[in-house]
Amino acid sequence: MAKKKENPADMSVESKLKTLFQLQTLLTEIDDIKTLRGELPLEVEDLEDEIEGLRTRIEKTQNEANEIRREINSFKNTYEIDKGKAENYKRQLDTVRSNRDFDVLNREIEYVTSDMELCNKRIKEHQEQLAEREKLIEQSQTNLEERSKDLDIKKNELDDIIAETKADEEKLREKAKDLELNIDERLLTSFKRIRKNTHNGLGIVYVQRDSCGGCFAKIPPQRQLDVRMRKKIIVCEYCGRILIDPELAGVKPNAPVEEKKTKRRRPSTRKAADTKTAEPQTTEETASEE
Repeated sequence: MAKKKENPADMSVESKLKTLFQLQTLLTEIDDIKTLRGELPLEVEDLEDEIEGLRTRIEKTQNEANEIRREINSFKNTYEIDKGKAENYKRQLDTVRSNRDFDVLNREIEYVTSDMELCNKRIKEHQEQLAEREKLIEQSQTNLEERSKDLDIKKNELDDIIAETKADEEKLREKAKDLELNIDERLLTSFKRIRKNTHNGLGIVYVQRDSCGGCFAKIPPQRQLDVRMRKKIIVCEYCGRILIDPELAGVKPNAPVEEKKTKRRRPSTRKAADTKTAEPQTTEETASEE
């Protein structure tokens, strides 16, 4: 007959803490696997963002270049139209019969000539802008090619590392999910929040040398006693990590070794003096015996 699964909320505090520490151990192993990847995931992400930015810049610059080309063509068309008008007005000068008509034609010629000069000026300005855009596009294209090559290299390195550790990581994650099912939901939520707020990912630690195993702050004796009693969940007052005693974590605390210090006794002045006076007496006694 299958054993009925225990409700996580009905588990004893000791069982909850023990299961939670087992989960922490698995998550730490997963974090160690991620550490093997180093900064590669961040480097890949940064390169992808940079490449996307370069593509956006190239597209925007190309649109600006196309707009400048359209404006240059528009100025060229206007120039050709004004040129045709100027030539037509110059031909009419030969057929005018009054000074008034002559002056009117001259003013028209001056107007279209001025307009032609303005068109030439605008064309030159826009051509300079177009050259700048084309140069920027060329630089961006070169950068895009270089970054794309770097991204391929980094991705290949990351894929190789992931392939080596993927099987182990998946097994650890499956075990972690199974353990999470045996932990009270509120406790698990608090544990994950604590892990997220710590730099090393430790949400539950055991007491080491009367200190918190996470932040190494000293723990008062009464609080250590509460931790050893395993009657309620105790957290560190400084870092907020959940505390357990070493035995529950499977760690045998090392008993402090008392070193016996041997005191050296210095001979007293009287004893030293007696020794010095005793030596010649012994010599005389030996001589008399001989």
